[in-house]
Amino acid sequence: MGTMRRRTGICLTLASWLLSASAHAEPQLNGFAEWRGGLRLGTDAQQPDDATIDEARLQLDSSASWKSVQFRGKADFVYDAVDGEADIDPREVSVAISPLSAVDLKIGRQTLTWGVGDYLFINDLFPKDWKSFLLGRDDEYLKAPSDALKASFFSDIANLDVVYTPRFNPDRYLDGDRVSFFNPQLNRLAGEDDAFPVEKRDGWFTDDEVAARLSRNIGGFDAALYGYHGFWKSPMGLDAVSGSATFPRLGVYGASLRGNVLKGVGSLEAGYYDSLEDRSGGDPLIPNSQARFLVGYEQEIVTDFTVGGQYYLEHMMDYTAYRATLPGGMAAADEDRHVLSLRLTWLALHQNLRLSLFTFYSPSDNDAYLRPAAYYRIDDHWAASIGANLFMGESERTFFGQFEDAANAYGSLRYSF
Repeated sequence: MGTMRRRTGICLTLASWLLSASAHAEPQLNGFAEWRGGLRLGTDAQQPDDATIDEARLQLDSSASWKSVQFRGKADFVYDAVDGEADIDPREVSVAISPLSAVDLKIGRQTLTWGVGDYLFINDLFPKDWKSFLLGRDDEYLKAPSDALKASFFSDIANLDVVYTPRFNPDRYLDGDRVSFFNPQLNRLAGEDDAFPVEKRDGWFTDDEVAARLSRNIGGFDAALYGYHGFWKSPMGLDAVSGSATFPRLGVYGASLRGNVLKGVGSLEAGYYDSLEDRSGGDPLIPNSQARFLVGYEQEIVTDFTVGGQYYLEHMMDYTAYRATLPGGMAAADEDRHVLSLRLTWLALHQNLRLSLFTFYSPSDNDAYLRPAAYYRIDDHWAASIGANLFMGESERTFFGQFEDAANAYGSLRYSF
């Protein structure tokens, strides 16, 4: 909590400086005010509240320019009635410049993304907010901000993006608050009363991250190569002495391809997850290396009705070593985890109404996750939405099955300005 307050203070101080520095640059201000509420659809013995969300949110987004410098500040002011707490979440505080015609630089807090997956990420190692995703906040909040320097270099041969994060930015991972999850240390579901210690990675320039993407168009297809050196984004490891969860070191190397196929858009992505602290696979307290693969296709079947599907594979390397060192009594993970996804989107009423259904299904885990949603734009300022997060599975040990008691429905009303 102390680190969060320090980061919030730094971001707000920088935001004030940016706005004052650009006071003569006619800054633009927009944003929205929103109420969002949600309820559990079942009983979760690990959670004390039936409400999953009950929050009022004000987002202010300001941008300005001065000479060749671009300034941007965006922050959310939130009152959470479930916990009775108010908070400030700086989403972006950044400065962008172009020192050369072929070079762009952006420094500060910013939201970053790349890769071709739809809700499935391989080479996108920028932080995610999984709690927001599972509770039904807007899709914007799936991506958490990074405190980073991004440099982009452009040429006729290829474009290169390099992102340097001087201090590790982890996922906003599940910790038992609002959403229960299976904790293998406890061998059961864990809730808000089962907070586990986490060994933080917060050293400046020692716990840093580097990500790079080399991209170009090849025959009408967007092709890219990726590299990452940092850490597993959620606490996947365990320190046997302290009992604390850890962020082991990780390298990722991959590629993607996306372009027009038949009457739609096809995509491919692959990545090798190099578990730098357990390359042999013999340490049961650190995740094994993995190979990940994704293939997807999307097409508008008829006017305003689009169908998209994906196949995703996680293959654990050195599986024999993993099984040989697995502690007694601990259930073994599968060598291969398969996931199928389906997205249906229908636009109606002059595209003011959007109905959608996103479904994950894992034939290897025999579990599923459904995200039905409806969004209606009332006028140029007002919009309303409803939706649900539905989980099912035979075992609480599987990825989606562990959230079965977290099924929820939500609704929102937003005024944009």
